[in-house]
Amino acid sequence: MKAIIFAAGVGSRLKPLTDYCPKALIKVAGLPMLEHVINKLKMSGFDEIVINVHHLAKQIIDYLKDNNNFGITIHISDERQELLETGGGLQKALPLFTPNDESVLIHNVDILSNCDLQGLMQYHKDYQAVATLVVSSRKTQRYLLFNKENRLCGWINKKTGDTKPEGFVYKEGEYAEYAYAGIEVVQPKIYKWLPEGKFSIIDFYLNHCNELAIKAYIANDLKLLDIGKPETLIKAEQFVKQILKY
Repeated sequence: MKAIIFAAGVGSRLKPLTDYCPKALIKVAGLPMLEHVINKLKMSGFDEIVINVHHLAKQIIDYLKDNNNFGITIHISDERQELLETGGGLQKALPLFTPNDESVLIHNVDILSNCDLQGLMQYHKDYQAVATLVVSSRKTQRYLLFNKENRLCGWINKKTGDTKPEGFVYKEGEYAEYAYAGIEVVQPKIYKWLPEGKFSIIDFYLNHCNELAIKAYIANDLKLLDIGKPETLIKAEQFVKQILKY
């Protein structure tokens, strides 16, 4: 199975730790964030991974080489000239895979979770959406909005009242409201719709949700930790011991 790890971020929330170390290599419970994600992917059956790099990229490339790519096939999507955000990062990364019709999982490097990745891939295969987003009922200010068929319809910031896409009208109680988990699966055919350059993949999904089937994978028992913030790094060691199953 195939996966992309988004590891190109500058890690501004973790400064000064990321002044001399890329976010992906910040240690959490004794291992770099990147290694935790690779371990979870390997245990779930993923054997071909693309990792995008930008900030202090050589450190990540050298780390992978020093560990023999952890015994799997790893390609580097080099964004050192320009950080492409999640949408541009996906557009640049997809052609690096061995060509076939196999769907691709996308995982942020700073997310730790107990998400059943094999179950996610099977759900995506069963429903044949262009993209399947892992979501949960976690409390947040920003929600993705889905209809009764679990199809993406819009987005709302509950604090400001801002909505997406343009022209979307939010009606209280009409949509299921879920928080995005930083994990998704896409069919490779999404590539033909992706523009070149820098853009957010979530904004792309929202701008095309009326024409493309973007579905929710509702992880009701999801335990998730965003380790890209200083306050959560402190909680991470206990989280790894209690939650992660690799």
